[in-house]
Amino acid sequence: MSPESPDVNEILSEIRGATKRVTVAKRTVAEVLVAAPGHLTAEEITQEVQSRQPDVSPSTVYRILEEFEAMQIVVHAHLDQHAAVFHLAGAVHGHLTCDECGTTFEIPAAHFDALSKDLMRTFGFMLDRHHVAVTGTCEYCQANRRL
Repeated sequence: MSPESPDVNEILSEIRGATKRVTVAKRTVAEVLVAAPGHLTAEEITQEVQSRQPDVSPSTVYRILEEFEAMQIVVHAHLDQHAAVFHLAGAVHGHLTCDECGTTFEIPAAHFDALSKDLMRTFGFMLDRHHVAVTGTCEYCQANRRL
């Protein structure tokens, strides 16, 4: 797949290439992920899938997300204390989440390169940069505090 987020046809091709069946449910989950403006929880994905295909059960959506993650089509991240969110695999990135307004920003993984190298050198620990989520206060909320 391309380094950028794949389209529905690329996802379906990847599934077929892994000799797996392309089902209506898998196609619909792929369509929801491609159309998503950002990161979605499994519950949000399930709701959107069921709005298009009411017969698809939540357990089916969860199994598809697990399969897509194993195939590296989708990645999940844990942002703050909220449920895991899913997004299409593509360019590796990290997340900044504002503790006050809850907004999450994607940032290029390169911002974590120095930390990643230091963790490996000091602790022998390999950072999974897809899962990096740093919490703090965004520029907007900081500015509103000063008012």
